[in-house]
Amino acid sequence: MHSIKRFIPASFVVLWATGFIGARYAMPWAEPFTFLAIRFVLAAILFAGLTVLLGSRRASRAEALHATVAGVLMHGVYLGGVFWAIHRGMPAGLSALIVGLQPLITAVLAGKFLGEAILPRHWAGLAVGLLGVVVVLWPKLGMIGGGVGAATLTASLVSVLGMAAGTIWQKRYASGGDLVSATMWQYVGGSVVTILGSLAFETRTITINGELIFAMAWLVLVLSVGAIFLLMVMIRDGEMSKVASLFYLVPAVTAVIAWALFGEQLNLLQIAGMAIATLGVGLATARQGKDQPTLARASR
Repeated sequence: MHSIKRFIPASFVVLWATGFIGARYAMPWAEPFTFLAIRFVLAAILFAGLTVLLGSRRASRAEALHATVAGVLMHGVYLGGVFWAIHRGMPAGLSALIVGLQPLITAVLAGKFLGEAILPRHWAGLAVGLLGVVVVLWPKLGMIGGGVGAATLTASLVSVLGMAAGTIWQKRYASGGDLVSATMWQYVGGSVVTILGSLAFETRTITINGELIFAMAWLVLVLSVGAIFLLMVMIRDGEMSKVASLFYLVPAVTAVIAWALFGEQLNLLQIAGMAIATLGVGLATARQGKDQPTLARASR
């Protein structure tokens, strides 16, 4: 079992990075809150079926409440803010750079609310990782246009704070119960936020076609089930600052996927940035000694 867990961090990074595929295909055909609401409702239904199929323990009221709050923050606020900002014209590169602040914010919150000791080399790793993200995204930052404003910047910053707070909440209050049941309640929380956003701000117009169906299937099955479940395992078993540092690898992996599938530019500067980000994650997840637990303790 331990040998399998060693592959969880790398698997998570790859799966999480593919999220841009769904967003790229879906956004021309559906408004962001409406699309996310449908995605989260489908994911909640799917996990409800899995709880029955797997005989998972039902969550207590307290466990369900805490998981729902985590879902409001991790799914509703985070993805809702990112999708809304990009839909309103925020360049994807700048959005990804702002999201890149999340590991540092999470480390600060983990030290304050979880009592995790962040060693100097871990802080150095987080700083190096952020530098790597900046280098990877640098070519895209020249595409900044009219979509950058107070509203989109605020939405992007709020989304980052939502993800950081949500993972801390999940670690502190919602990691003790059954993971399948907890994840179902997370999507209930995410659904509430995005449904309210859809009703308040959107026309709920959807154009159903092959691209939209593919995007929905991919994001529900690969991201909402696969990647999020791996994230829950790592949050339960690992230290939050180390888990969060894995997000630094996502822009690099995303750049490689975009190069392979869509022919997007991938130059030597970005490749150097990938190496820097990987070095940063290595420093941030370094263990003090052989007696320390190893699950990518996890390395997201």
